[in-house]
Amino acid sequence: MSSSPTQTPNPSPHSTPQSQKSLRRISLHPTLTPYRRRVYRALLSIPPGRWTTYSALAKYLDSSARAVGTAMRTNPFAPDVPCHRVLAADGSLGGYMGSGPTSGSANLGRKRRMLEAEGVEFLDDDDSDEKKKKQKKRKGAIATGVVFREFKD
Repeated sequence: MSSSPTQTPNPSPHSTPQSQKSLRRISLHPTLTPYRRRVYRALLSIPPGRWTTYSALAKYLDSSARAVGTAMRTNPFAPDVPCHRVLAADGSLGGYMGSGPTSGSANLGRKRRMLEAEGVEFLDDDDSDEKKKKQKKRKGAIATGVVFREFKD
């Protein structure tokens, strides 16, 4: 009798000890609305080194990008609940900790450094590849890669 190799299923994004701790903190937080709880649970499904957009997360939640941004701006669990992995629709940094692209805040630099430490790469204004430059829709760094959409909450 031959045995076929068994495949190890992909672990649930919520199966790590840190994710379990964050899920407990989210469920026990006394002032979170059901919507914010769902946003934070969905954020836990974005793996390190990946990124998504406000609009992709909003579509999953049947919500709006603005509502997602508001929930993330008031995230009491950052960076354990990784709101830094959510970018603007064009792949630019968007906002972080209440600061947007026009504020000139150091918070956006922090967001970028956190993403880069996880393996996310960015194209800058000074990149010489013309094809990459054409993909940019506005000034600033643009994340490379594919938008994460496999949310779980």
